[in-house]
Amino acid sequence: MNKILLTTLSVILLFAISCKEKLPLDKDLTKKSYNLINQEGADVKFPEIIRGSITVLGFIYTHCPDICPMTTHNMYLTERELKKANINDVKFVALSFDPDRDSPEVLKKFAEIRELDFKNWTLLTGEKSTVNDLLRRFDVKAIKTDENVDEDGILEYSMMHTDRIALIDENGRLRKNYKGSTLNIEEIIKDIKTLED
Repeated sequence: MNKILLTTLSVILLFAISCKEKLPLDKDLTKKSYNLINQEGADVKFPEIIRGSITVLGFIYTHCPDICPMTTHNMYLTERELKKANINDVKFVALSFDPDRDSPEVLKKFAEIRELDFKNWTLLTGEKSTVNDLLRRFDVKAIKTDENVDEDGILEYSMMHTDRIALIDENGRLRKNYKGSTLNIEEIIKDIKTLED
């Protein structure tokens, strides 16, 4: 009888532990700090700005015609669903991989058009070398394509890039990646709730 009870308790304990650790990644992002600029033009450090909060991080550029607006919208929908579930302590961060064009002013306008709430949202840019180094930490690629000069002499280009949203836990550890443009909102919310437990 004791063996059966012990076996049952072991299975329950093992199940409880595996539920807690079912997210596929556990990469420490806190070993290096990055000096960036937010949409207000203020200097911020990553990952210090997200420390202590579960964070949904999207990789975007504001001139993107398709994937990035969908990624941002899916993050917005995630935030909306979390609020319905009375989960209000998740941070949303969008990092631009086009710092040449995405100034703080451009990022702020991009956010305002989409009615993003700056209480929960931060949009980031920075020196190109810093942004590229941070992209490597997340294994995100972004490459200029189709460069052209318009009639005013302004360089225009699009970017081929990784379609990515990352989920980071409150300890600054990358726990899961998602395809940003086709994000399954129910899946990421379930994963956030797992981190909250």
